[in-house]
Amino acid sequence: MRKASVSLLSHLSRHKPKSFAPLLSRNYISGPSSSSSPLVSPTHFKPSAKTHGLLFKPNQFRTNPIRNMDTLVEKPNQLSSRQRKIQEKTELEEAFESANTTEEMLKAFKDMESAFDERELGLGSLKLGLKLDQEGEDPEKVLSFANRALKAFDIDDQLSSLPLAMTLQLMGSANYDLKRFADSLGYLNRANRILGRLELEGFSGEDFRPVLHAVQLELANAKTAIGRREEALEHLRKCLEIKEVMLEKDSMELGKANRDLAEAYVAILNFKEALSYCLKALEIHKEHLGQNSVEVAYDRRILGVIYTGLEEHEKALEQNELSRKVLKNWGRSSDLLRAEIDAANMQIALGKYEAAINTLKGVVQTADKDSKIRALVFITMGKAFCDQEKFADSKRCLEIACGILDKKETTSPVEVAEAYSEISMQYENMNEYETAISLLKRSAALLQKLPQEQASEGSVTARIGWLLLLTGKVAEAIPHLESAASTLKECFGPKHYGVGYIYNNLGAAYLELDRPQSAAQMFAVAKDIMDVSLGPHHTDSIEACQNLSKAYDTMGSYALAIEFQQRVIDAWESHGSSAEDELREAHRLLEQLKKKARGALSNELPMKALPSPHTNVSSGSS
Repeated sequence: MRKASVSLLSHLSRHKPKSFAPLLSRNYISGPSSSSSPLVSPTHFKPSAKTHGLLFKPNQFRTNPIRNMDTLVEKPNQLSSRQRKIQEKTELEEAFESANTTEEMLKAFKDMESAFDERELGLGSLKLGLKLDQEGEDPEKVLSFANRALKAFDIDDQLSSLPLAMTLQLMGSANYDLKRFADSLGYLNRANRILGRLELEGFSGEDFRPVLHAVQLELANAKTAIGRREEALEHLRKCLEIKEVMLEKDSMELGKANRDLAEAYVAILNFKEALSYCLKALEIHKEHLGQNSVEVAYDRRILGVIYTGLEEHEKALEQNELSRKVLKNWGRSSDLLRAEIDAANMQIALGKYEAAINTLKGVVQTADKDSKIRALVFITMGKAFCDQEKFADSKRCLEIACGILDKKETTSPVEVAEAYSEISMQYENMNEYETAISLLKRSAALLQKLPQEQASEGSVTARIGWLLLLTGKVAEAIPHLESAASTLKECFGPKHYGVGYIYNNLGAAYLELDRPQSAAQMFAVAKDIMDVSLGPHHTDSIEACQNLSKAYDTMGSYALAIEFQQRVIDAWESHGSSAEDELREAHRLLEQLKKKARGALSNELPMKALPSPHTNVSSGSS
């Protein structure tokens, strides 16, 4: 995504302030509808009236020199000390505002430091920080100017001002670049609260919306970086809504914004929501650029991925073919190769294995020997062979891919980690669990060094735990599952369905270790999460409830086991005829539990009649 500072500064540069000191007066923003506010736009400053700009001209009242009492001697023009300081400040400000390059701005700002106090330098610090951020300068340097601006604006009479919100946005951006995502979110959330208050007070229009858009965009970036993608989507939707108000209908920029949102939905595998945004982007780009533009080709490529996710593989292949034709005409070789790999995956989904392999052979001949593209080709070819149960051929392809990826771990850790995860799934499909686990551990080792990949690391760790559990290494699985649950709770929140699945697996692990009480606790957490995130009648929620009943059964707590088994029956009944087999099995288990409960009750009667001082009834029944 484009950095917010780029648009802020480009807008700011069109309207330069003529003075800094008066802009920092107590009436910095006069009101929500004030057109005379010195800060008309979050991205540009407008000149305001200033007393020190009205300098007295020497001899301005001497229309007739004869009226001057000193007729014999002409005295040189003189300024008072105060007037000289005002003039010096004005000249320094004008030098700063006329500076075009970063170096010129830094020099002019340094000259100003001797004449202005820190509070008066607030706007200059903000503008210079935005310029450095736009130029991709050292984030620490950006942060130093943002901090100075924050000290100037973060005062009692400006706690809900637009410049303060802009400064907090810049602080958030700089901290994001420094991978300090928690700090970034702190500043951005505060900026968002300030903008929310200003919006309630009636602020809107060109002096407000660009800042609101910038903050929403940075929040989306920061939350995506820590894996909170669903929350990030809310901010991206807000960005699109703001642009729809600010821009003309069907403008080119709206096309790009719709595509960005579609891609964000694809990233969380929500293809249904992604479809409408991608179609809107395609419609806008076709209208402005025609069928054969690169932008339209990019839209079609994403549309192909979306249709694949929706399992509409023929439509996917159709969009992919249209995209490849345009990319080829424009000479976009790198994009074309990736689109051809997409096409091969679509052909595999349709069972057209020979066609897929032929497509991939064509890509291999074009791709560089040790390129990431070549590795992706062999991963996809391995998948085609694996689906046909040609395991020896599949393994040969995957080994070639791993050999290439091994050399790319340092330069492209995220892409290599994703590729290792993809390869591990194929080994898993071939029942080669040890190799699959080994590859996942390599993936996790790469991701744990990257703070922005915390969510991906958590997901990979969860898969390691699940495979260890599947292969009977239960004690080894538990720490991986616990770590994954902790990480993903932090990323997605405690009620995310993915966290629920991990707790369900933890429950199964504890049950396997004959620790039914711990298992019941984990299954109960899993059920609560899934009831909230998926609904109590979702099949995975029902499974969690079934597992909880089983745990209580193992503990000998038959009353609770029966209660939850009855909930399982009620949930399956809501599915109607499509769940007849599941409902029949649930009834069978309920009858089994009732028999156990009756047997346990009959066994307890003699114990109650002849109690032993050394016997613990509850532990005995367990």
